[in-house]
Amino acid sequence: MLNSFYKPLFIAALFLAACSSKKSEETQSEKQTVKTVDPNIVEFTQTQYNAVGVQLGNVTEKNLSNYIKASGTIDVPPQQTISITSPYGGNIKTMNVIEGKYIGKGQVVATIENPEFVQIQQDYMESSSQLSFLKQDLTRQEELVKENIAARKSLQRAQSEYNSMVARVEGLKAKLRMININPARVNHGNFTPRSNIYAPQGGYVTKVYANVGKFVSANEVITDLANTNNMLVRVRVFEKDIPHISLGQTIRFSATGQSDEHIAKVSLIGKDIHEDRTVDVLARISSPSSDLLPGMFVNAIIELGASALPALPQEAVVQSGGKNYIFILAENTETTAANTTDSTEKAEEQNIAFRMVEVGVGITENGFTAVTLPEGFNMQSKVVLKGAYDLLSKMKNAEEEE
Repeated sequence: MLNSFYKPLFIAALFLAACSSKKSEETQSEKQTVKTVDPNIVEFTQTQYNAVGVQLGNVTEKNLSNYIKASGTIDVPPQQTISITSPYGGNIKTMNVIEGKYIGKGQVVATIENPEFVQIQQDYMESSSQLSFLKQDLTRQEELVKENIAARKSLQRAQSEYNSMVARVEGLKAKLRMININPARVNHGNFTPRSNIYAPQGGYVTKVYANVGKFVSANEVITDLANTNNMLVRVRVFEKDIPHISLGQTIRFSATGQSDEHIAKVSLIGKDIHEDRTVDVLARISSPSSDLLPGMFVNAIIELGASALPALPQEAVVQSGGKNYIFILAENTETTAANTTDSTEKAEEQNIAFRMVEVGVGITENGFTAVTLPEGFNMQSKVVLKGAYDLLSKMKNAEEEE
């Protein structure tokens, strides 16, 4: 009776033990089949491969322009930069400049006031009046000498006084012109304590040293102007690259934050080596633009001429995380990918793997980009020439799913 009661329980226990053993074996089997995933590998099925239209090829050499990368600034030759001053001191009454503003030639930069200006005008007017009197006296003495009425000594004295006054009037006239006051206006009795300061040439204001109400001394700089019609690019090139630089070479550059590219021609190669082992190279900008201002930072490429460089079609190089990559066919799937028409069941089941490889990039020209390949790169490797962005997209999607 007791045996018949425990018999079903015994059978149930055996069944549960068998199930547990089976699950344990399955778990162990799953652990043994887990593979390490390579983050640089992406796989396509044969169907996906055919649908995307991946094209394979090899890295080839192309005649592309070799170059040197450099950085620098926009500069203005010293002869194109002027400092505007006043020949006399005075209080500034008006200022018409601000840094970055364009000032045309002859435009009023500032106005200064000085009581001495009135004195100069008064002296000029009095001297001019006296000169007129001395001219009349000289004429009268010449007539008297001709008639033997006056002594020649009197004529000589009149001539000397007249010449001295002419010199004084001309000196005062020069002073008036220095402070930009028209002598003809003074002759009519129009005196002014103020003097305008004009721009001797057009240019952009680079520095302002004064303000309204400030007293400026004679020849003190009020502002600086730079003529941007003859600007230069000043770039620094490492000394090892200097032997490749020559006069007349083309420099292509763009200012920081601007997309427009500009052209300059090398005009001077420096002879002084800086502490960071670089040398200044100056190039004259071919077509100056109003968007370029002195002091702007630029990124430049110095063209060295065409040479055979390893290159790939531009679309074969993709960017990710600020780096450049290409995709190559993994060796174990090379046969399958090459034979895309293979209709065997085995070929359809096998995935086609591609490896992402980091490369350096150079100039892009005529649809090809120069590439710097990693050390030991097999030049016989099949590179994805078309469809690289599809591979990159699939790789990123796989990372997000994980």
